[in-house]
Amino acid sequence: MKILSACLVIIIFILGCSKKEQMSEIEKKVQQFSPTLLTYDNSVLDKNQKMVVQKLYEAAQVMDEIFLKQVYSKNDQVLQSIKQSSSPDKEYYLQYFDIMFGPFDRLDDNKPFYGTEMKPKGANFYPEDMTKEEFLKWIKDHPEDEKAFTSEFTMIRREGDNLIAIPYSEFFKEELGRAAKLLREAAEYADNPSLKKYLLTRATAFETNDYFESDMAWMDLKDHKIEVVIGPYEVYEDELFNYKASFECYLTIRDADASEKLKVFGQYLDDLERNLPNPEEQKNFERGSESPMVVVQQIYSSGDCKAGIQTIAFNLPNDERVREAKGSKKVLLKNLHEAKFKKQLYPIAQIVLPEDKLKYVTFDGFFNDVLMHEMSHGLGPGNIDIDGRKTDVKKELKETYSTIEECKADVLGMYNNIFMIEKGVFEPEFADEIWYSFLGGIFRSIRFGMGEAHGGSNAIIFNYLLENGAYIFDEEAGKIYIDHDKIYDVVRDLASKLLFIQATGDYQKSKEMIDKYVVETPVIKRIRKKLSDIPIDIKPIYSIEQK
Repeated sequence: MKILSACLVIIIFILGCSKKEQMSEIEKKVQQFSPTLLTYDNSVLDKNQKMVVQKLYEAAQVMDEIFLKQVYSKNDQVLQSIKQSSSPDKEYYLQYFDIMFGPFDRLDDNKPFYGTEMKPKGANFYPEDMTKEEFLKWIKDHPEDEKAFTSEFTMIRREGDNLIAIPYSEFFKEELGRAAKLLREAAEYADNPSLKKYLLTRATAFETNDYFESDMAWMDLKDHKIEVVIGPYEVYEDELFNYKASFECYLTIRDADASEKLKVFGQYLDDLERNLPNPEEQKNFERGSESPMVVVQQIYSSGDCKAGIQTIAFNLPNDERVREAKGSKKVLLKNLHEAKFKKQLYPIAQIVLPEDKLKYVTFDGFFNDVLMHEMSHGLGPGNIDIDGRKTDVKKELKETYSTIEECKADVLGMYNNIFMIEKGVFEPEFADEIWYSFLGGIFRSIRFGMGEAHGGSNAIIFNYLLENGAYIFDEEAGKIYIDHDKIYDVVRDLASKLLFIQATGDYQKSKEMIDKYVVETPVIKRIRKKLSDIPIDIKPIYSIEQK
């Protein structure tokens, strides 16, 4: 019986390998994403709340439309070309286009998977033929245009021989008009005053291009079940300067019990800032200290946060004026965490780590690493002064900003979790779960692609810690070990370097760090090859779409 079972396993393995070899390249790409049903319990919502959710779901779909236009000027033409194609792989091309929001593979440095045109570094935020030098020269020659040109909420276009900035409210007037109408309709059903205020002020922001009041209203949401954020936020898509914000939406339901448990962390914000490994004069106590933390179950996502790799947590708003007044809100998507831990992180850890260390790769370790990552986005330099000139980190670091900021948050996530142990929030034994859960997750992120901010961030961390002896690679076993005598000091040293780059707005040092450490070393290449059969991410199937 055992012999027959073994033979059957071998036959299945051979057939599986044969099927994989017969797959087209585009089918293999689609297979990198594991379809995963994400449900939510709508029984906790009353009739009016269900109507709010439905209206917000419809508004979220408008964000998909806008983001498609922001990604690439020819996205609509490419999509029609695929639909009219006679290729036997047409359905796979359509699926991958849907996952990637365009014909460019976000897991492979945005190389085209359909057609031959390369993605512009500035996506569709700028004229495709515009260079960085042309943009910077225009601002130098026309200093009165700097504010509009570097604004997160404008599209840059040509008008004859000139460059002009067009507000999002004008450029996407039709789409934002529909979204604003849906938000106002949702507000009619919203019994919660703070949610009603956010929806109404955000609808107005879509028309005025001024998001400050509605960001403040979002920070003031309270006593509500529906947690939603919708609008232009992250700047990752703009690889030319990291100036322009992409549209997105997170539609979620609060997990009240889990959110209550996180309140203890909020009281330590000033202590965390004080404990940062940077000079006192570079510490930032100007940001607000409200910093609410929320755990939610995701109902639907759209736009930037749905493209390629799925977001598991976010820290918003990004407006430094709001952060100085109220801090920022950290939102953790629990059902996304659970899916990714089960389908990606733990299977990766089984291949990367020694067997006797797998007991330290836990959901709590993973969840708290992400929590501290998001808290750490709100720490460190924001608005800075360079030779008497008022500016901010994002503007000075340009296209390197996102990778350096994500790296800072990752490194401080580990560093601050150890601080939480010192404060008695966690037991001392939790340190091993912090170190090993993060190490197991490094390759989950690196597989997103080196050109992606989170993937690049984790490449910096892995290569730096390996270079400085905190990580040890066993060539024979192909496993990674941690040197517990070194890791804290090496993490602290890297955190100090990143914070210094941000505090001084040193674009050159930022580039040097990325050039040196965002590389696929032989160790990374060997391990990535071993992970080829594990899906890189989930492909969410939202139950709300099936109703």
